[in-house]
Parts: sequence; C-alpha cells; structure tokens
Amino acid sequence: MHKRFAMLLWRALAIAAVGLAIVGTVLPVLPTVPFLLVAAWAAGKGWPAFERWLLDHAHFGPPIRRWRENGAVPRRAKWASTLMMAGSAIGLQFFAHIPLWTRIGVPVVMGCVAVWLWMRPEE
Repeated sequence: MHKRFAMLLWRALAIAAVGLAIVGTVLPVLPTVPFLLVAAWAAGKGWPAFERWLLDHAHFGPPIRRWRENGAVPRRAKWASTLMMAGSAIGLQFFAHIPLWTRIGVPVVMGCVAVWLWMRPEE
C-alpha cells in the first residue's frame, strides 16, 4: 500500500510539473524547461513509461537529455532567463508597498541564479 501511494505521488508531481511547463509555454514569466526536468525526474521515480515519453518527445526531449547528459543550458535560454530576471528585478522596485528586504533580497537571489546559470555548460 505504501509503495502504491508513493508511486501515485510521483505521478501526480510529474503531471503537475508538465502542466506548469505547458502553462510556461504561453506565459513568459513562467519557465518551461525546469518544470520539464522536474517532471522527468518524478516520472523516473514512479512512471517509467511517462519518463520515456518525455525523453522521446520531439520538443520536450532534447532539453531534458541535454541536462541529464552534461547539465547543459542553451545560450539562448541563458539570455532569456537573465533578461527576464533583470526585468523582474527592475520592475519590483516600482512597488513601494513591497518591503525593502524583499525588493533587495529577491534581486540578489535572482543574481545568484543568473551567475549559476551562466556557469552551466552550453550545448
């Protein structure tokens, strides 16, 4: 019973992550590939057939395989992520009702993510 429940949780996480990835294809503020990576990881834990489908998918598969093989992030994705984070950090400063620690802390975290992202290998 415990094993079946765990499998259902992994499957639910995989489906939720794919759903968020699909939403991310139309919303520019929501990333797609990180959710696909989570979906493939979760599917690998409890739904191997779905993991195989994701890996073999014409659009979803290549970024997942690149990440699994050598942690690669395409240069275009690095630029897009960096520009979106910079735009968000700048835009955040125009909301005076947001606490100062948030207006400083969030851009610092995004800056750290950007540095980490640019340190990843490319194709």
